[in-house]
Amino acid sequence: KILKKPEPTVNEGEVLIRVKACGLNFQDLMVRQGAIDSPPKCPFILGFECAGEIELIGEGVEGFAVGEQVVALPEYKAWAELVAVPAKYVFKLPQGMTPQDAAAITMNYIVAYILLFELGGLSNGKSVLVHSAGGGVGQAVAQLAKTIPDVTIFGVCSKSKHEALKASNSPIDHLLERSNDYVAEIRKVLPDGVDIVLDCLCGEECNRGYSILKPMGRYILYGSSNVVTGETKSFFS
Repeated sequence: KILKKPEPTVNEGEVLIRVKACGLNFQDLMVRQGAIDSPPKCPFILGFECAGEIELIGEGVEGFAVGEQVVALPEYKAWAELVAVPAKYVFKLPQGMTPQDAAAITMNYIVAYILLFELGGLSNGKSVLVHSAGGGVGQAVAQLAKTIPDVTIFGVCSKSKHEALKASNSPIDHLLERSNDYVAEIRKVLPDGVDIVLDCLCGEECNRGYSILKPMGRYILYGSSNVVTGETKSFFS
């Protein structure tokens, strides 16, 4: 529902943002379907990412000014005209970046960056297998991975996504279908297996992904798409 609510107040350490663009991501879908632990009590405002202009600055906040264009990662509350966000989750926009672009890329690319570089330790000449390659994080993973020389990317997704990815000049080297024996396809290219597996599906894909992992490779579980398709959520609990 669209509702009128009182304007939010700014607490110490927060900034008030007039929202110009907000995102809809997988986390919103999980919350909407009740597939997370300890969901907030209804009614509440959804939305985990937004971009806009700073309207008010709370006590103790430094480094920001009223009128600055920013992108923010609030915990809920983004789908509104005004949102108060702790300053540590607010980031200034580079010159020339639109609020729409900022809201579209921030969460996906932060997740992809952490997966590849902080957890995966991606370096020259490595190989990456990413599931749900047609999704926001999957596409961000492919683009960021290609900032490192000689990286080989295998992307697994449904056949329906393949044409769209090819049309957008995706940097994925080998597009694979989930319904096929993609492990055998990868072995043809890299008999020793891959260095990093990024798995947002969990469930039965774990065994297939683990079997294609090189010795000393890294298998990273994140997201959990299968939670919203009926599987138990106790795995991540």
